[in-house]
Amino acid sequence: MKNNTLWSLRLGFSNKENDQIAQKGMTAFLEDSFTIPFDNTIPDFLSQGPRTAAQLKAQRLMFKNATAEEKKEARQKENQISEAMKQWWVDRMINSQYPLQEKMTLLLHNHFVATYQKVKVNYWVFQHNQILRKNAFGNFKTLTKAILKSNAMVRYLDNTDNKKGKINENLSRELLELFTLGIGNYTEEDIKNGAKGLAGLTLGDDGAVYKKPFEDNSVITYFGKTGVFKSDELVDIIFEQKNIPYRMTRKILEWFIYDDPKEELVRYYGDYFREVDFEFQPLLLKIFTEEFDKNTAGSKIKNPIEYSLQLLDELQVKNVKSNVIVNFIKQQSMDLFNQPNVKGWEGGKSWLTTQIYLQRATVADAYCQGKIFNKQKVEQDMQGKMEESSERKNNKQKEKSVALNWQKAKNKAIITELTDRLLFGVSPESQTDYETVIKYDFDPNSPNADQVVLRLFNTIIKEPEFQLI
Repeated sequence: MKNNTLWSLRLGFSNKENDQIAQKGMTAFLEDSFTIPFDNTIPDFLSQGPRTAAQLKAQRLMFKNATAEEKKEARQKENQISEAMKQWWVDRMINSQYPLQEKMTLLLHNHFVATYQKVKVNYWVFQHNQILRKNAFGNFKTLTKAILKSNAMVRYLDNTDNKKGKINENLSRELLELFTLGIGNYTEEDIKNGAKGLAGLTLGDDGAVYKKPFEDNSVITYFGKTGVFKSDELVDIIFEQKNIPYRMTRKILEWFIYDDPKEELVRYYGDYFREVDFEFQPLLLKIFTEEFDKNTAGSKIKNPIEYSLQLLDELQVKNVKSNVIVNFIKQQSMDLFNQPNVKGWEGGKSWLTTQIYLQRATVADAYCQGKIFNKQKVEQDMQGKMEESSERKNNKQKEKSVALNWQKAKNKAIITELTDRLLFGVSPESQTDYETVIKYDFDPNSPNADQVVLRLFNTIIKEPEFQLI
């Protein structure tokens, strides 16, 4: 795989940034990516539903006297808004001129987890997502402080139940274990005292606020410092700890380049992260420019959104409804705004279980035929149920035109062109298989030439190597 193609996939979701990276160079491309403005527009689909704690309380009171049918209708409406938000985000990933902002937001979304299933208020989940996007190229400490004071986070990690005399340690624990330092770099006493500092931080209209009746203003000792500390002060103390840069640095390396980064690399870039006062932009610039020159292809398994958007871009499938992609990645265990637990998607090998690999093969066949199938259709095909059902007939109406980009040439040149942009390596056995699909006497000007090359493409994307970047 050519380096510019590889990094187009790593810094985005497809090959479409390839030419820009080649023309501008990595440094200029990144600097342009960093200047993309933050869009604070609130989507129309969020015009309904509660936005404030008062509106949520009013909705709950209304529910007390609502019929079962009215409650069901209200839940369905909120679920529809949640689905619309997933589609809105996928559209941003597809249409952004510089998708690195969205890819970094997705990383942070999987770091500071706060799911809709638990939060239950779409607007707060949207606010949480916007905090991540706004700070995607900003400061890690600033972001951590902002996330702690989001309604989504205090609700997701039960800090609404954290009150003086009735301490809940969930947010305090995950702040240290998952969000900042990692296991082994704090004590249980730090968790207990941190929870006291967070007591009373609960739902507010524009974000989480402290409510005096529930605050615990006792003097605590936190990482050796003694005083009355609230959320911002707690974060300041955490970011003075020696191991603070390494967990996030490891996450960035894992998300963009290596499923299993070497410890010395984590330490090297982590130390630099501390030097630049936990600013994401210079860290990303250093990592990407230095790793760009190394031979690192094949070091990370593609996540479902990378896999799906790359295929659709290669096949130049236009006007695909984003709900198709949302449903596919959910089936692949990547449900946006609904990670399985506070640890988020595991990534790595979890993206390539036997079931997921079979699903990808089935969807690859469908995409190459221009067919956009729903979840039930994919599951039917995987189970071998190929009967001509009425649903299948309906799906036939959803066919899209596909237009694979390839240069008219001899068979080996075409194989080289496609494998250069799709695979990080080609074995002799695979080369033989490709030459069986597109034979030496292949005529690029024949009427069925596109179909032959498309069959070759479909063969290549079934390779295990295609699952890697």
